[in-house]
Amino acid sequence: MIKFRYFIPLIALLMLVVGCGNDPQLIEVTRIVNQEIPVTVEVIQEVPVTVPVEVAVEVPVEVEVPVEVTRIVEVVVTATPLPPTEETESIDEATKTPDAAADPEATTTANNVYTVVAGDSWALIAYKTQTSVANIRAANDMERPTRLFPGMKLTIPNWDGVERQVGSPVTPTAESAGDAPITAAATGANLLPNASFEDDWYFFQGVQEWQVPVHWLLAVNEGPNTLTPEEGDVFIRPEVRVVAKSDLPASEHGMFVFDGNKTIKSFKGGLPIQFAIFTDIRLPAGSYRFTIRFFPDVVGVYENNQKVWATHPLSAEARIIHNNGGTGWIPVTPGQRGSLTYEFTLTQPTTVRLGGDFRNRLVNENNGWFLDDWSLYRIGTP
Repeated sequence: MIKFRYFIPLIALLMLVVGCGNDPQLIEVTRIVNQEIPVTVEVIQEVPVTVPVEVAVEVPVEVEVPVEVTRIVEVVVTATPLPPTEETESIDEATKTPDAAADPEATTTANNVYTVVAGDSWALIAYKTQTSVANIRAANDMERPTRLFPGMKLTIPNWDGVERQVGSPVTPTAESAGDAPITAAATGANLLPNASFEDDWYFFQGVQEWQVPVHWLLAVNEGPNTLTPEEGDVFIRPEVRVVAKSDLPASEHGMFVFDGNKTIKSFKGGLPIQFAIFTDIRLPAGSYRFTIRFFPDVVGVYENNQKVWATHPLSAEARIIHNNGGTGWIPVTPGQRGSLTYEFTLTQPTTVRLGGDFRNRLVNENNGWFLDDWSLYRIGTP
C-alpha cells in the first residue's frame, strides 16, 4: 500500500518532465471586451469673431466760402480757337472788355469794294484799307470771318479805294478806328502804372516762365496758327522775362532798353508766337494818346554768329489794344525800334483796357520782342 502511494506522484512527475521537453506551442486567445471606457478628446473649433475697428475716412464736404470778386480777372491762357478761318482775330476772350459794336451803317462809296488777292488775310486787308476787321465783317454781313479766296469781293466802309502798301510807315490814330482824328499836345504826367516796367514783377498765374511787371497782365495764344499754309501749325507759348541791363550785353543796351534799367523780353526760339501785355486803368472824361514802344528781335538767319534780320514783310506784326478794339495788325520792321500811337476820347469817366498785341506768324531763326517805355498822356489844345 505504501509503495503504491509513492508510485502515482512519481508517474505524474515523469509526465511533467516529458512534457517540458517538447517544443512550445503558440496559442491565440481572443478576448472580447464589452466594457465601455471613457476617452477625453480635445477639439479646437474656429469661431468667427467680429471685432470693431475705427477707420478714419475723409468725406468731401461742400462749404460755401465768401469770395472777393474784383473787376479785373486773370486771363485764361489757352485761347478759344475760332472755326477754321484765314486767321484768329483775338488773342484771347479774356482781353475783351465791353465796347461799342462796329457800326453796321457805315457809309459806302463807289470805290469801297476790295478784291481779295492771293496771300490776303483779314488783318492784311484791314491794314491795306486802314479800317477794322469788325467793320469789314459788319459791312459784309459776316458774324464770323469767312475763309478768303482770290477774286472775292468785300465792301470796305468809308474807304477811298487807295491801298496802303505793306511795310509803309503808319501811325494809327483814332481815325483808323472810326473816330474823328485828334490833333493835340500831350499834357501832364504819364498816366500808365509802371510805364517803363522798372518796378517789381510777378509770376503770372504762377507760371515760372512768365515774369510780368506789376500792374500789368498777360495773354498768350497757344491755338492754331491759321496764318500760314502749313497744316497743324500752332502758336507756341513764349517765355516772358523782365530783364535788367546787367543781364544783357552792353552792345544791346541801346537796342533793347528804351528807358531806365529794365525791359520786357518775350521769345521762343524760331517758332510762331503771339502774346499781349495790357492793363486796366480808370480815366476821367477827356482825350488821350497811348503809345507802345518795341524792338522786334526777329532773326531770319545767323551768319558767323551775327544776326541777319528777317525780311519778309509779315515776319513781325503788332497792334494796339483799346478795350475790344484798337488798331488792326500792322507789319513792323525787325531789327529796329518801333512804336505805335493811338488816340481816343472818353465822354464820361470809365475804366479802359490798354495794351499791345504782338505776333510772329512765320518760322525764323529767332522770334522775339523787347518792350519798354510805354506812355499814356492826356491831350488838349496845343
